[in-house]
Amino acid sequence: MSEPAFHSALELADQVRHRHISVSELTQYYIRRIEAHDAEINAVVVRDFERAMQTARDLDTELARTSSDTAERPFLGVPMTVKESFNVAGLETTWGAPMWQHMVSSSDAALVEKFKQAGAVLLGKTNVPFMLGDYQTYNEIYGVTNNPWDLQRNVGGSSGGSAAALAAGLTAMEAGSDIGGSLRNPAHFCGVYAHKPTWGVVPIAGQQPPVVPISNGADIAVVGPMARSCRDLEAAMRFLPGPMPLQSAAWRVQLPAARFDSLQGVRVGLWLHEPAAPVSREIIERG
Repeated sequence: MSEPAFHSALELADQVRHRHISVSELTQYYIRRIEAHDAEINAVVVRDFERAMQTARDLDTELARTSSDTAERPFLGVPMTVKESFNVAGLETTWGAPMWQHMVSSSDAALVEKFKQAGAVLLGKTNVPFMLGDYQTYNEIYGVTNNPWDLQRNVGGSSGGSAAALAAGLTAMEAGSDIGGSLRNPAHFCGVYAHKPTWGVVPIAGQQPPVVPISNGADIAVVGPMARSCRDLEAAMRFLPGPMPLQSAAWRVQLPAARFDSLQGVRVGLWLHEPAAPVSREIIERG
């Protein structure tokens, strides 16, 4: 296959299903890219390569024995990373806070579980600002994440490591979180795609500070997918929705079909005049 680093996740899964590349080969490919290119970017700060390769080998063994159900696992064999704030069993979850540096998670976040069930191979976790509270990505544990388009520029936040890893071709898929722009802002800064779901649509369990018990999550706080293709986002949103664990006995999520399949006819609101955050003349004129 051609250079896969910047292919969409769905394209990579299709290559795996048609045996153009093995899961082990694809996983090793992304690991080598991280090892070769991430020193200056500093996006993938928690690495789980040994377990990722074991998962890849297991999937290759399965694929050699039987054909796979693509409907149930749309991202079969796709290497991905997730934001550091998501719990992953056996890995530290710090939220960039030194006081939680040695807090090791005992289980996976709900969203991580869903991506694994969809066939993804987890390579590790990506950098965040302290307590996810900034429009840049730096903390005392892992340092600063730089924009792969220009190492002197900001990646945004708080899912800045996620966006940088996607933009640099270090991962095929990502997952972040958002209250006031933490998915959308870094996606904009790095030129990738992100989706902020409606509150309550995607379970946030396991993406909470280490000392906070599982609950229904803070008001307006959400988790959602990031990718290099809007079709990857659409595919992820077919399996990510669901109730929080404490709600699962009482209700379920059933989303209506999308109202648009193209940008034609879509109306977009622009906020071009804000004293607290002046907009450049170039953007105003284009708007």
